[in-house]
Amino acid sequence: MRMFKTVLFAGLFGAAALAQAAPVTYQLDPHHTMVLFSWSHFGFSHPTAELGLGQGTLVFDPDHPEQASVQVTLPMTGLDTHVPALDEHLAKPDFLDAAKYPTVTYKSTKVEPLGKNHFRITGDLTVHGVTKPVVLDATLNRIGKHPMSGDPSIGFDATGTLKRSDFGVSAYVPNVSDEITLHITTEGSAGK
Repeated sequence: MRMFKTVLFAGLFGAAALAQAAPVTYQLDPHHTMVLFSWSHFGFSHPTAELGLGQGTLVFDPDHPEQASVQVTLPMTGLDTHVPALDEHLAKPDFLDAAKYPTVTYKSTKVEPLGKNHFRITGDLTVHGVTKPVVLDATLNRIGKHPMSGDPSIGFDATGTLKRSDFGVSAYVPNVSDEITLHITTEGSAGK
C-alpha cells in the first residue's frame, strides 16, 4: 500500500508540475508594434515620431512574471515623423547621427509586477552610442490564443520618459524639449 501511495503521489505531483505554465518566448510583430516618441517644439506643438521594430522578443510566464524579459532592436531606417525634411534632420549628426549609430536597442534588466496586469520594467536603452537605464510602465493587454492565427499570443502597452541629453542628443534644448515621452504598443506570437 505504501508503494502504491508513493507512486500515486509521484504521478500526481508530476502531472501538477506539467500543468503549470512555463516561460514562453514570443516574437514581437513589427506590423503590430509602434514605438512612438514625442517632444515639445518651443511650447507650440508636440510632434510625434515612430521608430519601426526591427526585431524583438518577449519571454513571459504568467506564474512568474517577475522573470519576464524583453529585448528589441529598432533600426534608424524606420524613423518616421511623417515629415520627410524632419526625418532627414533628425538622422543628421546634430541629433541622432543615424549613419554612425544605425540602431536603438532596449534590453530589460528587471520586471516588477504591480498587480492587475501592471508592471514596471527597467532596462538598458542604447541610443546614439550611449546606454542608460529607462523605466517603462507596462500593461498586459491580453494573453492567449490569437483568434486569427490560433498561435499563443501576447500584447502589451507601455509608457515612459527620458532625457535626450542623457544620450548626448541635446541640440536646441530647452526650446526643443529635453524630455521625450514614449508610448509603445506591441503584440507577439509564439507561433512557428
